[in-house]
Amino acid sequence: MTDTVETGRPARPAGRPRSAEADEAIISAALELVANRGIGAVSIEAIATAAGVGKTTIYRRWENKEALIVDALASIQDPPPKLAGTSARDDLVLLVDYIRRHNEALSSKLMACVMTEASDELREVYLKHIIEPRRELMREVLRDGIANGELIPDLDIELTLSLLSGPMLTMVKIWKMQVAPDTAERIVDAVLNGIARR
Repeated sequence: MTDTVETGRPARPAGRPRSAEADEAIISAALELVANRGIGAVSIEAIATAAGVGKTTIYRRWENKEALIVDALASIQDPPPKLAGTSARDDLVLLVDYIRRHNEALSSKLMACVMTEASDELREVYLKHIIEPRRELMREVLRDGIANGELIPDLDIELTLSLLSGPMLTMVKIWKMQVAPDTAERIVDAVLNGIARR
């Protein structure tokens, strides 16, 4: 997700064009500071100093630190994988493996900061604009699987979504495991096949 996240801020007034160079410097400074210090220890003043701009330059672009952080996080999100659409299983493997690959990026470290340190407002915006679109993509795959007969018609989509994403998140976020490349495939097959003896 590379576009700037909509955060409900009023439209910026017309006037002198924004400097792309300043925008990039501010975003980079915010990301580095949050990754190294955590959200609570970072201020607009610190970001301005690191970016080599004045505080007013930042406030002309973002109304507060949290709005800036959300935009900064959105700027480094990898796009979700392109789904082949040939089968629900194959598409689910791609989406679950995306969790593994995403954990290797800077955005994973920053996500941990958001989930543990951020205010309820920032966390809600982050979940709505960055996390929820990925979850909805998996829901669409599950719905398509139901529609084409691959999956049972009375499937509990929300529960299945958690069963698919939960194991990978636990391994890479909580246990910090180095998981094998085929882990996503094994997770998806375990969920689709079940564990009961037939």
